[in-house]
Amino acid sequence: MRLHTGLFALLICGLAAFAQASDLDAFQDQSGTLNIAGGTAHIPVMKQAARAIMTANPNIRITIAGGGSGVGAQQVAKGLVTIGNTGRALKPSEAAHGLISFPFAIDGVAVILNPDNPVTQLTQQQVIGIYAGRIDNWQALGGDDRRINLFTRDEASGTRAVFVKKLLSKQPVATFANVVASNGAMKTSVARDPGAIGYSSVGYIDDSVRAPALDGVVPTNEACASGEYPIVRKLYMNTKGEPQGLTRSFIDFVYSAQGAEYVRQSGYIPLLQ
Repeated sequence: MRLHTGLFALLICGLAAFAQASDLDAFQDQSGTLNIAGGTAHIPVMKQAARAIMTANPNIRITIAGGGSGVGAQQVAKGLVTIGNTGRALKPSEAAHGLISFPFAIDGVAVILNPDNPVTQLTQQQVIGIYAGRIDNWQALGGDDRRINLFTRDEASGTRAVFVKKLLSKQPVATFANVVASNGAMKTSVARDPGAIGYSSVGYIDDSVRAPALDGVVPTNEACASGEYPIVRKLYMNTKGEPQGLTRSFIDFVYSAQGAEYVRQSGYIPLLQ
């Protein structure tokens, strides 16, 4: 029985390796450079995909940069990058440049707090009040007597666009809020400040920050997938015109079984092409 079990395990491992090799076969005879920029939520998936592709084929070079959704749409429209990532659907003015969108993941956007903050749940109306500057002390929310320090993203951020539209119901963000440049910078800022409140992709949440329940719902991937947690968005890759060659192969790889696993490992929910 042990022999059969061992052979079965080897077979499973072999099939997994074969599946991954098959997903990378499209890059076997290709070469060139692929430049990607835009939404920062995409970066963990893009990096894993790029690493696997470049390891399999050293004649391919893939560069990845952030900058936010607005930057991604703008740079791909101008031909400065091959793929422009956005954490929101394209605006009509962006799509008018001949851009084509490829949604590959579902992501939640959640409020994040410092782990030392005793507040475990908030309502949408409380979050709106906090970001408007009307609620400025955690004691009013059952927490410590501590000033609330607001953190937000810049106007180019797709994460900000979804947060303001769906969670703040398009209510304004106080002008004194601290502005950070990426999901990673947001997480670091909140992790360092016991009085902080910010927001990020659910996929970026780890032990360094904590997501309180919103109207009684904890923002998990399961809650995002079921619709129980409503502050969700799609992550998009965008190209100018129909993708060809290396660009098409990269997009197909993100949609492959191996690419879907990278999406899951990054904390998101894969979408099929």
